[in-house]
Amino acid sequence: MTRTDQLTDITELSTTPRRRKVLISGASIAGPALAFWLNRHGFAVTVVEKAGALRGGGYPIDVRGTALEVVRRMGILPRLKDAHIDLRRLTFLDGDGSEVASVNPHTLTGGVGGQDIEVRRGDLTDALYAAVRDDVEFLFDDSIDTFDQSGHGVDVTFRGGSRRTFDMVFGADGLHSRTREFLFGPEEQFHRYLGYCFAGFTLRNTFGLCAEVMMWNTPGRAAALYAVGGTDDVHGFLNFARPEPPFDAFRNPEAQRDLVSAVFADAGWEVPGMLAAMRDADDLFFDAVSQIRMPRWSRGRVALVGDAAYAPSFLTGQGSSLALVGAYMLAGSLADRDHAAGFAAYEHHTREFVTVNQDQVGKGDAALFPTTARALEQRNDMLRNLSAMPASKGRPAHSALTLPEFTPVT
Repeated sequence: MTRTDQLTDITELSTTPRRRKVLISGASIAGPALAFWLNRHGFAVTVVEKAGALRGGGYPIDVRGTALEVVRRMGILPRLKDAHIDLRRLTFLDGDGSEVASVNPHTLTGGVGGQDIEVRRGDLTDALYAAVRDDVEFLFDDSIDTFDQSGHGVDVTFRGGSRRTFDMVFGADGLHSRTREFLFGPEEQFHRYLGYCFAGFTLRNTFGLCAEVMMWNTPGRAAALYAVGGTDDVHGFLNFARPEPPFDAFRNPEAQRDLVSAVFADAGWEVPGMLAAMRDADDLFFDAVSQIRMPRWSRGRVALVGDAAYAPSFLTGQGSSLALVGAYMLAGSLADRDHAAGFAAYEHHTREFVTVNQDQVGKGDAALFPTTARALEQRNDMLRNLSAMPASKGRPAHSALTLPEFTPVT
């Protein structure tokens, strides 16, 4: 090699921009979606996930409005359409098990038939992972133990003992985010409890249900059976009002089972069988119905996305959609900006969309889960009127943000 060739190589190396290295904590929905878009914008991406593998199956979730455009741009919309659950009806029952009303699901949820998508959570996470797995480093069965921003990057120590430095770190680790706790302190200061707790689990479909939901109510309590299709299993949900969140039960599955069993001890309909199935379920998920509301979503070189920053609660049906849109906006905002300017742009352009969707729950007294006999009767009257109405044309909140075009690195 001549001296001229050596100088040319050195010049090319010096003018080639270094790929910024980033770490994402969480491989559910927001994490892989953010990884996809950051990779498109030229970042070197690592995703760390505390579970040993992707979580399959799971309860049904919705992709609506602006989020549909995100998954279309990702190229996974056809796959999600193939996995779509075409829910036929939602039937409400009184305390004695008699039918109150049967309604079109889209009429109630504000979804748009033929456009919005409902899939099992695992189908969405599988599609996101497949779209990015060949371009991004995934570290399963590990998590962030500590991080330090005192230098020129973020020095991360992993639970497994390794240490690495990244230009930025992102918390996509859910409602009870450890990244958020590291960054801003205890969850309680951002946790907006909406007055309910719920338990979800899978049980055998001995009810003859197919592509439908049956929901039983008494004041302050609800039990639902959700049949995705003609499958052998159904999703069971038990929801109940409670003045304060049961913090002592959040990390204790047996305490969760005891609490739910006590609340529904005298319930009728199919609830006794649901309680028995819950006792044996290996996929029990228990949590408070709540939101995360934060004055800012970043500090230094670390930012939050999805439920970690702005969980809207399942009452809005928008958790997955906000995660997808937030990931797109965060990555695009950083494409041609440093971390400080990029994080500021992310919040500036995304916060209004987040707020209008979080506000769909009103002040927390969810219309579907009344806590008094009078409120329950009012809800039932509303449902009887809805049963005669056509499907909704959609809620403006779901599509309140028009996605900007961010030019990917080629």
